[in-house]
Amino acid sequence: MTEIPAYWHNFIDGDFCDGGAGRLDVLDPATGETVAEQALADAADVDRAVTAAKAFSEAGDWSGLRPVERGRIVRQMGDYLLQRIDEIAPILTREAGKPLWEARLEIEGAARYFEYYGNQAETMEGRSIPLGDGYFDFTTHEPFGVSAQIIPWNYPMEMTARSLSAALAVGCAVVVKTPELDPLTNRFIADAAIACGLPKGALHILCGLGQDAGAALAAHPDVNQIVFTGSVATGISIATAAARNVVPCVLELGGKSAAIVHDDADLDAFLSDMRWGIYFNTGQVCSAMSRVIVQEKVHDRLVEGMTDLARNLTVGPGLDFPDFGPNMGPMISEAQCQRAAGMVSDAEREGARIAAGGHRMNRPGYFLEPTVLTDVTPDMKIARDEVFGPALSVLKFREDDEAIQIANSTPYGLVAGVFTSDLDRAMQASRRLRAGQVFVNEWYAGGVETPFGGFGKSGYGREKGREALLNYVQTRNIAIKLRK
Repeated sequence: MTEIPAYWHNFIDGDFCDGGAGRLDVLDPATGETVAEQALADAADVDRAVTAAKAFSEAGDWSGLRPVERGRIVRQMGDYLLQRIDEIAPILTREAGKPLWEARLEIEGAARYFEYYGNQAETMEGRSIPLGDGYFDFTTHEPFGVSAQIIPWNYPMEMTARSLSAALAVGCAVVVKTPELDPLTNRFIADAAIACGLPKGALHILCGLGQDAGAALAAHPDVNQIVFTGSVATGISIATAAARNVVPCVLELGGKSAAIVHDDADLDAFLSDMRWGIYFNTGQVCSAMSRVIVQEKVHDRLVEGMTDLARNLTVGPGLDFPDFGPNMGPMISEAQCQRAAGMVSDAEREGARIAAGGHRMNRPGYFLEPTVLTDVTPDMKIARDEVFGPALSVLKFREDDEAIQIANSTPYGLVAGVFTSDLDRAMQASRRLRAGQVFVNEWYAGGVETPFGGFGKSGYGREKGREALLNYVQTRNIAIKLRK
């Protein structure tokens, strides 16, 4: 087993340093015991990081570098993570709880973002605009400057890589606030920056409490752009602080995503997708398949399959699962586990039936059984609010219009899915479902290349794909009157 250092520093202006707010205990979700201590930043640390990032950005050496050179450094950071994956993955498992094979997938996903956006760096081109023979008009993309990125705990490395790699590729300087629950492995991204030659001042990584360091970062007058993934309430607070400084945001604020399953769907293939859709990362995924809306004709057969799948998952500490398989780790914290278990209990009191799971496990740590709830109706809280845990709600429908109406009945709109062998039906649904990304016959279809973001209270702006690069730049138009 990888030995975990007892104390982990912040990374500000090229140096590893302590935090002004002291230290934070990082707990192992499988046991509730302390894994290590993390330096805890305060508002003064945030100010120091932003000030250094601003000075670096204004110097222009990074943004003025030939884009292919920036891209090579960004890409090499991903390679560095892959080279140390055997060291990083057990630490990620210990702090985040996920099975070891899932931790490896997350690190590979983080590396993929660095690869993708590193390769995209030299493709950010302007365009010429015809104004007639007397003019030459063209556009350029200018990096915003200082990008503040507030990272969620469900994918601490991958989410950091997702926004960081895009921002660095176009020439921004970045201040990352890591999640308090699992901040440790972001240290390896700082190590990657040093090893790969990222200039001092381009990247700052610090851990601090949301109400202190997070609030100070979102409200800092020298921040030029903000990226946040998390709850609606916190997203509103960040957007409000940003608005006072007239700073643009990218907000991903969760979802209550629905998969519509028609009676002509491949049910075996769907069940395989369900395992990924709701039990991967213990259901702690913004785009989790938290609702399944099933046509009446196949409802009972599909529920039987769902129940069997949930009951046959092995649940335990992430380090017990080095290989891909039907297994699941703990939830991230006591509070998250209590909240999810409480929502399941509330749903049962409202009339839902627990077909599988539904209870905390009698063991140390934050374990909730893989859960399937049936007889759920659209008006129930469990069908409208995000659980962020391994709890699947099953609803019935008869006609296509009813299924779409149920799917669109929440204030969220992150992703949605439709499972059917009828292409016309699939295309109709993909146009009518109120979601930023629609999956047809495969949950999580797509990848780093495909834009991702929400409608409604799921937020605004897009991550992933080339669209994400536009988050970090402003367009400048240059119009020249030519001499005759």
